[in-house]
Amino acid sequence: MVLLKGFVKPEDRIGMVRMCRQAGKGPGGFYEPSLKNGAKPNLWMMSPGKKRDPTARSYGPTRPFDGAQAPTIPDAFKMIAQTANSTASEFPQINPDICIVNYYTNFGKLGLHQDKDESESSLTKGLPFISISIGDTAEFLFGNTRDKDQATKINLESGKDPP
Repeated sequence: MVLLKGFVKPEDRIGMVRMCRQAGKGPGGFYEPSLKNGAKPNLWMMSPGKKRDPTARSYGPTRPFDGAQAPTIPDAFKMIAQTANSTASEFPQINPDICIVNYYTNFGKLGLHQDKDESESSLTKGLPFISISIGDTAEFLFGNTRDKDQATKINLESGKDPP
């Protein structure tokens, strides 16, 4: 995972939110995901590009629960990833075909989980997904373990520049 906090210019952030809002209203737009145990995380999600099928642990052109076609990844999002390639040395060369947009309302958070559906082949081809977070500040946990106490916790802050 590479976090590029404050990477997008403030004037470009407004455009990104508008793009997400517009795409999120249409077919394949924002939805409230459910966890395997039926719980609902405190966020809304949209996946421009390919859609994840959690049962098959793969990606395809439609959402498995409603058959909605995935909206395309906005060129502006791809440009952010490509600009990051030349700016951040730890950022791999990518041309994303999967994007996850998380919209956090107040009390938003994304609990500890693992994205393990990306294959070594897709990573080698430069096709890992990109994630865009918008909305209120949200708690995000990540790490190499399922132990929350050993995970790293960061706050995703839409519109906040680093100190």
